[in-house]
Amino acid sequence: MNFRYICSALALSISLITACNSKKSEEKKAADARIRVKEDDKADSLLIAYNPAKGDKWIGDFVDNLHRKYAFNGNVLVAKDGKILYEKAVGWADYLHRDSLKIDSEFELASITKTFTGTAIMQLVEAGKLSLNDNVKKFFPNFPYEGITVKLLLTHRSGMMNYVYFIDDIWRKEKRNMKKGVTNQEVMNIIAERKPNPYVKPDNRFHYNNSNFMVLGAIIEKVTGQRYSQYMMEHIFKPAGMKHTHVYSTTEYEKIPVDVVGHDRNSWRYSVAQNFLDGPVGDKGIYSTVHDLVLYDKYLKNGRLLTKKSSDSSYVGRNKPVNGHFNYGYGWRMFDGEKMDKVVYHTGWWHGFRHIYVRDLNKNIIVIFLGNLTNGSLMHLDDLYKHLDMPIIRKGAYHGNGSLPGSDED
Repeated sequence: MNFRYICSALALSISLITACNSKKSEEKKAADARIRVKEDDKADSLLIAYNPAKGDKWIGDFVDNLHRKYAFNGNVLVAKDGKILYEKAVGWADYLHRDSLKIDSEFELASITKTFTGTAIMQLVEAGKLSLNDNVKKFFPNFPYEGITVKLLLTHRSGMMNYVYFIDDIWRKEKRNMKKGVTNQEVMNIIAERKPNPYVKPDNRFHYNNSNFMVLGAIIEKVTGQRYSQYMMEHIFKPAGMKHTHVYSTTEYEKIPVDVVGHDRNSWRYSVAQNFLDGPVGDKGIYSTVHDLVLYDKYLKNGRLLTKKSSDSSYVGRNKPVNGHFNYGYGWRMFDGEKMDKVVYHTGWWHGFRHIYVRDLNKNIIVIFLGNLTNGSLMHLDDLYKHLDMPIIRKGAYHGNGSLPGSDED
């Protein structure tokens, strides 16, 4: 009897040790997959190589017309199946000094930043450092709202007010320093102190606003003990070989060290100077290039930044579809439907910058327009999508109920 018992216990121990070693082996394999090797640089350089003589002439004519007729000013890139079909820098980086854009010019990505913040949150979920169901109060006990979770922030269902308007009003009324950047933690402290009224109750409806991802930025800093800029560089930019991508905040830089200036109100006269609102990050604050966004797409797809399970989860619509096809997941806008392409994308609009970053996951197409003259030029891309045999990524092109007033702004 004792012999049988000893044998059973020994077998159980061996089984547990084997399972433990197997789990450690899987974790090590996943960690190793996120480490860059020499071959990555060579593969990346081939991915972003482009010969203008072989560029898609139709797309070239389309972009020239968009610039001439609709005043698009910025950088463009279209790629398919790992090959750049067309790229071009169009117009001025800074009209006042007559500096021309270059293809490697870094643009403030505005709300495209939210896709990076969502990616970082999902990395932390994978690492077991937080849960989608964690309440904000777990990280910030003085947070004044009940029932707001990480998941509700990711999907714009928190019901919070937009902190941008809220603190802008305070700064103006109280004549505070408009140049010195304010940190995410300082915004969290002001929200805790002033307790502004929320827009709606948590999980009531989709209400797009920057507060959600500013709070997520604060959570990333709290959980990791790193600045948002440090975490992004270490866990996303470097692993993906994004050598021209940075987080720039006016809390860390007196002057943002890039040459591309945002121009507002469809006029070169209104070049936008950075101010205290360029301090908070997570909702905005990442600067990048069209080539680095191609690399971002690559390393999201090949599993280096996130597991397939996490990526797939991020690309599931978590709200009621707008016009039948448009939705929002974990930091990504999306277009999908029965027998239709799965497209994930994000737009951006901040301080004179206006962008769209589109990834057709089925056809392996990337469309990037980064603009620094705010106007309606990016509403005229329908023919380009048709040329690429893609869905038209514009809500007005489809029938159905539109989004609620104020619920879908950048």
